[in-house]
Amino acid sequence: MPNIAVVGAQWGDEGKGKVVDLLSERFDVVARFQGGPNAGHTVAFDGKTYALHHVPSGVFRPDTRIVIGNGTVLDLTKLLEELDGLAEAGIDLAGRLYISDRAHVILPILKMLDALEESSAKAGDKIGTTLRGIGPTYQAKAARWGLRVGDLADPEHLEERIDRILSGPAGGRLAQAGQEMPTAAQLARDGHGQWKRLEQYVTDTAMRLNDWIDEGGSVLFEGAQGTLLDLDHGSYPFVTSSTTVAGGLCAGLGVAPTRVTGALGVFKAYGTRVGAGPMPSELIDDAAGDLIRERGHEYGTTTGRPRRCGWFDGVAARYANRINRFDAACITLLDVLDAFEEIRICTGYRLDGKPFEGFPASVSRAERLEPVYETHKGWNRDTTGVRKWEDLPAEAHAYLARLEEVIGTEVAMVGVGPDRVQSILRPGSWITRNVPDLI
Repeated sequence: MPNIAVVGAQWGDEGKGKVVDLLSERFDVVARFQGGPNAGHTVAFDGKTYALHHVPSGVFRPDTRIVIGNGTVLDLTKLLEELDGLAEAGIDLAGRLYISDRAHVILPILKMLDALEESSAKAGDKIGTTLRGIGPTYQAKAARWGLRVGDLADPEHLEERIDRILSGPAGGRLAQAGQEMPTAAQLARDGHGQWKRLEQYVTDTAMRLNDWIDEGGSVLFEGAQGTLLDLDHGSYPFVTSSTTVAGGLCAGLGVAPTRVTGALGVFKAYGTRVGAGPMPSELIDDAAGDLIRERGHEYGTTTGRPRRCGWFDGVAARYANRINRFDAACITLLDVLDAFEEIRICTGYRLDGKPFEGFPASVSRAERLEPVYETHKGWNRDTTGVRKWEDLPAEAHAYLARLEEVIGTEVAMVGVGPDRVQSILRPGSWITRNVPDLI
């Protein structure tokens, strides 16, 4: 069996949770390699819908092991609430959940700092952060004063570590702003108490993963955000604080590149974005964009904020494929386009009236891009009940064929609704060849 990465190929919210949930039936392990509670993966089956933030989307397969890797950042209060919710839903995690002792902890003061920095930023400098403390925690990690899950085991040493944090840059910034902070003793007490609840799951996940692969186990690597939010390759500075592309899983899980055998890119059939930053194909004050938002229920799983909506951006999609080198694409939410007589695809950009190749590094240039569109005939027919590739409307086949051309890889799966069963695998595609007996 292969070890496959599932990566978001746009600005997040592409439907990675649905894809991972579907594929995880045939994998021994699902491992999350970056991000934190800013992720919101939705899984629907048997008439129920679940929203996950920390826990990988393979959790609903009872024989699948679940790993939260060292590249993630964890809000332990939210994680415990999520685990309690899964337990109430009858999901048994005993002997299945593995949390890295090297994952960094989102301290309450780092969430306070996140909110302070966002609220004090000038209008044009606001990132649109989820205010979950993600950025400050990754900053603390890079600056080498962060706190890891394994640090919570020793309460006396823990209080000393937290006291240094409170008297350092983060605490100083909050004190300067007049914010009242918890004491080191309180934070250490809370953190150690959370450790005791999680201790049964905490381990060296890199060692576990490599042992399982050595034994012939198969791993599905799950990313949290999208390629265009990657710290290096996204629309910087309007990005997340971690590496979201397929290559990031190696550092985020301690797995060598030679052990990864494939990568799947997840794309919506159109485009969305949450928060600030350039989005060349956005439909602003446009009836088509409003219709996409309402039909797609485009409101953030984590924040509830309405998403910015637009047509499929083929230039950005090619860029994502270039960086990740996808073996195949999964196109979700195709059914959202059922109501359109005409559907557009952005196939090029113009900058200051001239053709522009690639995706610019400069935000000032990206914000001036003009999309070049081509128009395709819509199918104007309900696809939510379609279960076989050959039963999709001819116009939908034509649209998907064009997406293959602009992305640069085959479309191997299509989603036509939120439920697990509303997933159409293409016969003979990369997925069906490499993940046998999936459906």
